[in-house]
Amino acid sequence: MKRFLPLFALLIMLFGCGKPQADLIIYNAKIYTVNDKFDIAEAIAVKDGKILAVGSNADVREKFGAKEEVDANGKAVYPGFIDAHAHFYGYGESLQSADLRGTTSWEDVLKRITEFAKTHPDGWLTGRGWDQNDWADKQFPSKEKLDELFPNRPVLLERVDGHASIANQSALNAAGITKSFTLTGGDIVEKDGKLTGLLIDNAVELVSNKVPGPDEKKATKILLDAQKNCFAVGLTTIDDCGLDFEAVEFIEKMQSDKSLKMRLYVMLSDAEKNFDYLFKRGAIKTDRLNVRAFKVYADGALGSRGACLLHPYSDMPNTSGFLLSDIKHFEEVADKINSHNFQMCTHAIGDSANRSILKIYDKVLKGKNDKRWRIEHAQVVAQSDFGLFGKSSVVPSVQPTHATSDMYWAADRLGNERVKGAYAYKQLMNQNGWIPLGTDFPVEQINPMLTFYAATARKDSKEFPKDGFQMENALTPEQALRGMTIWAAKANFEEKEKGSLEVGKFADFVILDNDIMKATGQQILNNKVLKTYLNGEKVYEQK
Repeated sequence: MKRFLPLFALLIMLFGCGKPQADLIIYNAKIYTVNDKFDIAEAIAVKDGKILAVGSNADVREKFGAKEEVDANGKAVYPGFIDAHAHFYGYGESLQSADLRGTTSWEDVLKRITEFAKTHPDGWLTGRGWDQNDWADKQFPSKEKLDELFPNRPVLLERVDGHASIANQSALNAAGITKSFTLTGGDIVEKDGKLTGLLIDNAVELVSNKVPGPDEKKATKILLDAQKNCFAVGLTTIDDCGLDFEAVEFIEKMQSDKSLKMRLYVMLSDAEKNFDYLFKRGAIKTDRLNVRAFKVYADGALGSRGACLLHPYSDMPNTSGFLLSDIKHFEEVADKINSHNFQMCTHAIGDSANRSILKIYDKVLKGKNDKRWRIEHAQVVAQSDFGLFGKSSVVPSVQPTHATSDMYWAADRLGNERVKGAYAYKQLMNQNGWIPLGTDFPVEQINPMLTFYAATARKDSKEFPKDGFQMENALTPEQALRGMTIWAAKANFEEKEKGSLEVGKFADFVILDNDIMKATGQQILNNKVLKTYLNGEKVYEQK
């Protein structure tokens, strides 16, 4: 009889006196399922990386045993947050460069890059994050002091939006730029016949392409550093908007060896080599990687006056911005992407850029459809053009913190009437009944709490302005949460596998200290992620 005891003990362990066994049960929680009915549950069971059951404490714990049970102590649980527009790899790169965000002057930038150079003595000096709109002197800087500080070392400092940079003479020399010349969709700025070092939009690439790429060790660090920080704020899927296929192959390698766990929806950049690669290979789809889209750039950014407007800038009447390519290019790319049944996602900031791309989409898509072609940012839209989003089922993919970053000067750029069609998230959402939300990090901060607060309160982190910015376009808390979860998943054709906490979907969820659906102001902004789970695995826990 004794020889049967080990087997009996094993059966007890596996089946818990007849109960089906889960890997994990979270109970005593307030679980926002974000299903169609927006149901709230108390407990969730996970098995093999997917959701086994969702329901009351009694139902879940009576029906299932578990290897691990976690008492959530009444804390709120949400689907893992999805950033529908970001630059995951670029963010990781920025962590290896000088951080110029929050600088208060050009002198402050110079001080930071000088300090950074002391600990990074070799090769190119790079940094990102300066914004002249935050300085008392809001004029673009020039390179003279950079030349004095670093006469023999190339320096390239990106503006916060990535659509403008300052290069010193050594960097310009490396790119063979000795004088200004005309180029499509960009500007090499001169003053009094001399190069200022300021590069706008396509001109930036002339120099940035000369910066040596990372080796395998550094590329690994770039991705793992980004992953660590993103898990810490509750992100479990990120749309990386604009990579080359070589980066995708490296991501695949790291995911296959299980060192990179983050789920990524990658848009390949508008380049012939990327089209050739994906058209030949076909869409890439695994549990953690989805590549079926292309990122196209229509224009630049509003902050650097590269956004293409229908009428001149109110604060600079001699310019209306510009498209980054001619219309024929966008038409050809749209036809090519459509003929191969891929998704087109186009960066469009200005009202002229939005109109141009929307008309091309309308011609190609021919009315209502489920191709989910996207306009990334949809930042300034003429009132007569909003209907084009609904007419051809075009998805406006927006970043709420852009509104609260730009609101201080947006009316200066656009005028009091035109600005009413800017950052119009509610008006855009009404076109199709849903809207995905993102951050555009590292242009903005990675924290989804800032997205939620900007979308609902339309205020900055200091709770300014008192009554909110253009509150007619605020989203409700439910709409904002859907935009960060299920609607973001839908924008990626992934709503059947993630974005809500329902049986059969991936067990991606986050436990927060405060319930954002009930919290206000600083409670939202200072909210902490207690735990992040991806595929049922705890990938972050607050120390």
